[in-house]
Amino acid sequence: MSVFALLSKAYPSRVRDKFKDMLKYSTYKVIPEEFMGEVLTGSSVGAVILTLALTYFDIVLMHVLVTFIACFIVLQAAVVVWLSLNISKKANIVDESLPDALQLMSSNIRAGLTTDKALLMAARPEFGPLEAEIRRIGKETMAGKSLTSALKKTTEHIKSHDLERTVELMIYSIDAGGQLGDLLDQTADDIRDQQMLRKEVKASVLMYVMFIFIAIAIGAPALFAMSSFLVELLTRNMNLIASEMPSDFSSAGGSAMPISITEIKITAEFIRRYSLVSLTLSSFFGAMVMGLIMRGEEKAGFKYFPPMVAIAIILFLVAGFLLQTLLGGMMSI
Repeated sequence: MSVFALLSKAYPSRVRDKFKDMLKYSTYKVIPEEFMGEVLTGSSVGAVILTLALTYFDIVLMHVLVTFIACFIVLQAAVVVWLSLNISKKANIVDESLPDALQLMSSNIRAGLTTDKALLMAARPEFGPLEAEIRRIGKETMAGKSLTSALKKTTEHIKSHDLERTVELMIYSIDAGGQLGDLLDQTADDIRDQQMLRKEVKASVLMYVMFIFIAIAIGAPALFAMSSFLVELLTRNMNLIASEMPSDFSSAGGSAMPISITEIKITAEFIRRYSLVSLTLSSFFGAMVMGLIMRGEEKAGFKYFPPMVAIAIILFLVAGFLLQTLLGGMMSI
């Protein structure tokens, strides 16, 4: 047993089972124990590097140990998200090629081929992950295994609702002695209709997605940059007034007016950090909403998060630099 396999035992059993299931549905053909050990090692090293970097920039969450734990959890979550996106991508490829594969199987069956040969003849490279499953079913059937048991194993490798429903219909048709070719044709037509409907819905909600993206990635950074600039302007001016103004004023009659201006405790650096945190959180939740609108599931929005937060932070920094360059000189900032 390798070192990485031993390190994988540090995970709780439920976490190990979860990783194994996700790897089974993904396109990565690796040993689960080795993978978990590598993830644990990489997350630990990455958390140490991030903690040192954050400490260098004086960004520490209460304590260095808390910062390390937070970085470790974030890196572990990133791996889970990466696997989830891979599983969804594999399922989407299968869903796109499933109607063509079903119609090809139906044509082979109608041409007089046996079911196992019809499946093998329908295995085409353009079907992607579905090709391997079709070949597996055909080979297991030719080796003497029942078609229904070979079909049931398909949903153990691909997490697709359309494929799962198709397999259930095929098993029911085989058990009932129905015409499998007609069923495959009808199922392919139904899946195509569903895909067309999804594309129409996706096109109709595209305006909402664009609005969310513009508001978070363009509008919010500009507003935060102007807010930071104004806060810095007011803070410096008020502190300057407070340092030069006497503690009280005397009226003409000699009575004192208790008017005093103290220095503002809030700093421009605090506003900048608050803006960066707000932009990051807004980009994260905005990406989740975009994924929910576009694909019907929040995890589909994870792929939008990196470009959104990158654009938002870059625009925030650029807008702040332009304001300082164009207006800072006139206002003595």
